[in-house]
Amino acid sequence: MTGAEMKGWESHPRPQFKREKWCVLDKGWKLNSRDINVPYPPQSKLSGYDKEVEERLVYICEFGVPDEFDKERILLHFGAVDQIADVYVNDKHVTHHEGGYLPFNVDVTDVLKTGTVNKLTVCVTDELSLDYPYGKQCKKRGGMWYTPVSGIWQSVWLENVPLEYIRSIRMTPDMDRVDISVEGDFNGFSVAVSLPDGDSVTKHFAGKQGRLELNGAISDSGKTVTPELWSVKNPKLYQMSVSAGEDAVETYFALRKVDVREIDGVKRVCLNGKPVFMHGVLDQGYFQEGIYLPEDEAEYEKDVLRMKELGFNMLRKHIKVEPEAFYYACDKLGMLVVQDMVNNGSYSYLKDTVLPTIGFKKRKDNKYVAGDAKRREVFESHMKETLEHLYNHPCIVVYTIFNEGWGQFDSDRMYEVAKSVDGSRLYDSTSGWFAQEKSDFDSEHIYFRTKKIKVKDRPVFLSECGGFTYQVKGHCFDENKSYGYGACKDGMELTKRIVDMYEKMVLPAVGAGLCGCVYTQLSDVEEEVNGLYTYDREVCKVDKGMMRELGERLYRQV
Repeated sequence: MTGAEMKGWESHPRPQFKREKWCVLDKGWKLNSRDINVPYPPQSKLSGYDKEVEERLVYICEFGVPDEFDKERILLHFGAVDQIADVYVNDKHVTHHEGGYLPFNVDVTDVLKTGTVNKLTVCVTDELSLDYPYGKQCKKRGGMWYTPVSGIWQSVWLENVPLEYIRSIRMTPDMDRVDISVEGDFNGFSVAVSLPDGDSVTKHFAGKQGRLELNGAISDSGKTVTPELWSVKNPKLYQMSVSAGEDAVETYFALRKVDVREIDGVKRVCLNGKPVFMHGVLDQGYFQEGIYLPEDEAEYEKDVLRMKELGFNMLRKHIKVEPEAFYYACDKLGMLVVQDMVNNGSYSYLKDTVLPTIGFKKRKDNKYVAGDAKRREVFESHMKETLEHLYNHPCIVVYTIFNEGWGQFDSDRMYEVAKSVDGSRLYDSTSGWFAQEKSDFDSEHIYFRTKKIKVKDRPVFLSECGGFTYQVKGHCFDENKSYGYGACKDGMELTKRIVDMYEKMVLPAVGAGLCGCVYTQLSDVEEEVNGLYTYDREVCKVDKGMMRELGERLYRQV
C-alpha cells in the first residue's frame, strides 16, 4: 500500500519529508491484552480502550512488510510515545526513547522477517514524571489541568529507503532565496522546484549545502523567475524534490523573513520587512473525543479556518508539540504560529501564578537547585530537538521558552542556546513574568483587569489575556463545573466584553509598540469554558462579524 492510497490519519505523517514507499501501522493493536485504536491515547474515547490506564503499558501488533518495499532498508517511525518507550521487533530490542512529544525512528531491517508476520512490541512507562516535558497533563485533572495521556498518541509507520539515504533536510529561507543543507553520506545533491506556471528550476550542489537564489533565476524553460513571498494573505508554498544518490524526498518551502525592525522610531515585529500585528489565540490542542488528537487530521485545517474567520492571524500553540499535520495546515493556509516549548519541572500555583498576577513579577532564575540536574538537562535537550524538528515550517515565527515561571532556569542562557540552533525566529524567553535580560520581547500576561501597557526598549507582546467564560448548555465537558476568568450570560455579552477589553487595553498600545496579543482561548478544554468555540467545536460563542471588525481595526494600527 503506497502513500497515494491513504487518507485520514493514514495520510503521510511527515508532509514536509515524503518518500514514495511507506505504510502506516495503526491497525490491529492490543494494549495490555485489550484492543485499542492507535494513534489515540488510551484515556480517550476514540481509543476504544476499556480498562484503567496503568503506568506500565505493553502495546503489541503484528504486521507484514508490503510487497512493494524493494529498497535495501526499512525504518520504523513513531510520531510520539509518552513518556519512556522500549521498542522490540520479533522480541529483539531495537530502540529506547525518552520524552513524550517528539518523533523518533530506528532501522529495523536486520530484525524483520520477509514474507511472514512480524511482531512489534512497545513497552511504555508513564508515571507522569516531572523530569520530562508533560504539558497541561495532571493525574488529578481539574480547572487549568487536564486529563493525562499515555503511551502511543501519534502514528506508527514504516518507510522504505535505500542503503544510503537522506537523513534530514534543513531549509533556511529569506525573501529571495533559500539555503539548503542535506544530511547523509553524499558528495552532492540536486533540487527541482516547481513554479506556479508549471515550469521548474533545477540545480545541483556539490557537498551538503547550497543556496538557491530565486529572484531573477532562470527557469528550466529559460524564463526569469519572480518569487512570491509567504504571508497570511498569500501563503505561497514552493514544492521541491531533493535527490541524492538513489534517494529522493518531496518537500516544500516558503520565502519569508521575520525580524524586529525600527519603523518610524518604534520597534516592530516585521514579516517580509513590513510590520505585522500578531492577533492571536491560545491554542491548547485538546479535543473532546481524542484528548491530544482530533478524530481526523482535517480538524487542524478546520481550526485554522475557524480562527481566520474570526479575524485572527496567529495561534499560540500552548505547551504542546503537535503532529506535523497541524503545522502543515498553518503553512498552507497562512496562519502564524507562536510555538511554546513543553515545560517540565514542578509548578506552584501560588508562586508562579497568584503572586505574579497581583504584581510580584521579579525573580532570579539562575540559582542551582540540588537534584535538578536531570530535569534541566532534559529540558535543554528537548528544546534543541524541538527547534530542529520544526525548523522547516514557515508558519512558526516565534518560540516561547518558559511560561509563567514553570520550570524556569537560566533563561538568558536558554535564549542563547535557542538562537544558536535557530537564529531565524524570535524568542519570548519568559512568557508572562519573571523576565531576565535576554528576550526579543517584553512579555506580559494580564487577566482579571485592563491596564495601560507600557512600551520600553523592546516590542511588547501581550502573550495571554482575556479568558472570559460562557458555558453553552449541551456542549460542556461537565455542566456542573466551570473554570475561567469572568462569566458571561450569552454570546453577545462575551463578544462585547472581548471588544471592550481590546478597545481599552490593546488598541491604544499598538501605535507605541505592542506587537501582538493572545486571547485565551480557541476552544473550551474540559472544565475551562473560556473558549471562542465549545470543546466539541460545534458552537461558535462569539459574533463573527464583530470579531472580524476588531481584527481589521488592529491591523490598521501598524
